[in-house]
Amino acid sequence: MRKTSFLSLLISSILFIVFSPVFIRLVAYLHPIVLAVIMFGIVCFVFVGILFIRKETINLSLPFFVGLLALYTIALLILLFFRPSEQSYNSMNLQPFSTISFYLSGKENGLISFYNLAANVCLFIPYGIYIGLKSYSLLKAFLVPLVIIAFIEVLQYVTHRGSLDIDDLILNLFGVILGNLLFPIFKKIIIVSSKN
Repeated sequence: MRKTSFLSLLISSILFIVFSPVFIRLVAYLHPIVLAVIMFGIVCFVFVGILFIRKETINLSLPFFVGLLALYTIALLILLFFRPSEQSYNSMNLQPFSTISFYLSGKENGLISFYNLAANVCLFIPYGIYIGLKSYSLLKAFLVPLVIIAFIEVLQYVTHRGSLDIDDLILNLFGVILGNLLFPIFKKIIIVSSKN
């Protein structure tokens, strides 16, 4: 396990350094904590990937996993609500797939397009994994994230810290669903136990 951890940190650090010029450009658009969120995501992805390749498993307690998810959620909320002070939003889009189509059309900066599409999906994958751990019914697994994400979208609009966009809701929900679909693979690699 020590070798896997070392290898994960080494590969993650190299990836972060190689792509740092791109990541640093996001700081002008978002809160600097975006760098910590990206690094955390890369480390987790690489670590799980190496565990999968090496056919290893790791045991985590449920409280530890929930604690990690809570810290991740705090970082995500900072990204959503504490953007550079000169940015203020008051736009609303209730037409499904119009923003997604715009970003895919190539009319916007490639980095911004990629970030808005990929991040809106990928950042919500951990919540789908958590729903898998909780064994929610299909209805609850859909309604709980739908209500929470819709509330965040409205709150961003009301506080002028983000736009109210149905496409963000669609992409975020897709991320949750994707996380739930990946859960069977996740639980073969990371065993989360309710015991401390």
